[in-house]
Amino acid sequence: MKAAVLSLPILWLLRRIFLPYLWKDIDFFYRSTRYLKFVENSLNSDPPFLMLDMFYQQVSSRPQKTFIFYQDEVYTYKDIDLKSNQLAWTLKQYTKLQEGDCAAVFLGNEPAFIWTWLGLAKIGCPMACLNYNIRAKSFLHCFKSSGAKVLIAAPELQDAVEEVLPALVEDGVQVFYLSRESPTIGVDSLLDKMDFASDESVPRSYRSQVNGQSSALYIYTSGTTGLPKAAIISQGRLLISSSISTLSGLTSEDVLYIPLPLYHSAGLMIGVRGCIQQGASLVLRKKFSVSQFWDDCRKYNVTVFQYIGELLRYLCNTPKKDNDKDHCVRLAIGNGLRADVWKEFIQRFGDINIYEFYAATEGNAAFFNYTGKVGAIGRTSFLFKFFRPYQLIKFDVEKEEPVRDNAGHCMNTANGEAGLLIGKITEKTPFVGYAGDKSQTEKKLLIDVFQKGDLYFNSGDLLMEDKDGFIYFHDRVGDTFRWKGENVATTEVADVIGMTDFVEEANVYGVAVPFHEGRIGMVSIKLKEGKNFDGEKLYAKVVEYLPNYARPHFVRLQDAIEVTGTFKQRKVGLVQDGFSPLTIKDPLYVLDENEKCYKPLDLSTYNALVDRKSKL
Repeated sequence: MKAAVLSLPILWLLRRIFLPYLWKDIDFFYRSTRYLKFVENSLNSDPPFLMLDMFYQQVSSRPQKTFIFYQDEVYTYKDIDLKSNQLAWTLKQYTKLQEGDCAAVFLGNEPAFIWTWLGLAKIGCPMACLNYNIRAKSFLHCFKSSGAKVLIAAPELQDAVEEVLPALVEDGVQVFYLSRESPTIGVDSLLDKMDFASDESVPRSYRSQVNGQSSALYIYTSGTTGLPKAAIISQGRLLISSSISTLSGLTSEDVLYIPLPLYHSAGLMIGVRGCIQQGASLVLRKKFSVSQFWDDCRKYNVTVFQYIGELLRYLCNTPKKDNDKDHCVRLAIGNGLRADVWKEFIQRFGDINIYEFYAATEGNAAFFNYTGKVGAIGRTSFLFKFFRPYQLIKFDVEKEEPVRDNAGHCMNTANGEAGLLIGKITEKTPFVGYAGDKSQTEKKLLIDVFQKGDLYFNSGDLLMEDKDGFIYFHDRVGDTFRWKGENVATTEVADVIGMTDFVEEANVYGVAVPFHEGRIGMVSIKLKEGKNFDGEKLYAKVVEYLPNYARPHFVRLQDAIEVTGTFKQRKVGLVQDGFSPLTIKDPLYVLDENEKCYKPLDLSTYNALVDRKSKL
């Protein structure tokens, strides 16, 4: 007995050394499997208990609880229920929408986005969430890929609607402004009709065929490498989506701040959907404002907020204030947060629990950093991998395809080696694909990966797993380029350049040079306000931290770095622009090894490079 008692501290010490995250792994596994069991039971009930049923549950149990704060407006769960009823009855009266038909919304972040979504769900119609920044060709591509029969648009987007209206009318699409009058011939108004519509409950018979496999949403990819694709979000996937906010610890007592666009999965599926799951309140911000962020948090007593990594960097770049830690925020949920920004944010704004996660809108593999490991996007374990099988495989970034052995099989990467994330497609981890062009779905499939007939989803992301089971984001396929026989990860280079004191933001990419293989590094830089470009200082920084092949050879100064709606940097246009001073009006600089600096790129230097008179 005495020996057993004495051995307890030894066992405790051994666990701390060899299995330091054991209890956290077990706890997370238990909570996540319990949530998945809840989803499974909900889908298997008769009738299935879906997102809309959860909303009804909250309306019933807390009708006067505030659901949405928006500017100076307040909406309870009951308010939104009644408003969505009016929308549903209006659409039934003035459109030809039937159960299963899609309607598209072209709206910004406002309460109408949410009650429109719920109203459509009440009549069994999936919703296509159009990015309000798209125009012309991209607009029509997105709209048509969803097969939508109705478009509901914000009146302030009149110009964008009128630009594509002839094509929509030709296809028999009904178009509405979310207003009480319409200035456009061929476009009807909606709010005036809703004013006279019933707010009585909509019978379940209007959505009697909706089940877990039915389409609930169409969420569009960013389109950083082409036209956006409409990811099909099933009702079952919509149920699972709130697992991230639930596992982060969101409760009914929380107030969640959503500065992210609702047309993407983070804001709508994790944010709004997570609040519906828990009966929490949300604060809707039309657009992220770095100057108003903390004032909003104080005004609405925000306890949780969503982020994209860039947002936290913007906040860290603001002038320090005495009240930086004067707020009620306890949780932050998001992705894309750099380790250095993570540390700086916590140090400056207080002990906020940051829950970083990795997930793709359409993907079947996801990771969650439940330990708070700075810099990691998630953690894995043998338990996790058993239920959500994935692999990191060797990838040739130059050919942009997986590396296969002589037998034609893919090869796993070693710990610490970046590899392409692929998720095994099974009944419990499906990949539904995209609406419209089936070839887009087929392009994301990998067949005969490790054995004949197996099927995996190609995430397009390069990740790295360390020996302790932590997962780190490395780069997106297409963002990595090859120079002098070496792979260059743009995010790693951007992190180094971002450490330079005059750099506000850096967007790294590779550009082609005539008569050279691969692509050489180039960086677009936005300077901090009041700062000037220092070619010597930047040269010293890249030489200190980067190998020769990874150092950007060209620099382009821009007033603003173009990003997508989810704050991902756009690179395609920059790559196409190249580094020619003949076509680029922005200031350009070139790395000069002899003078140990970046000097202005003039026409004679440019000609010497393209004519191979100067070596790269």
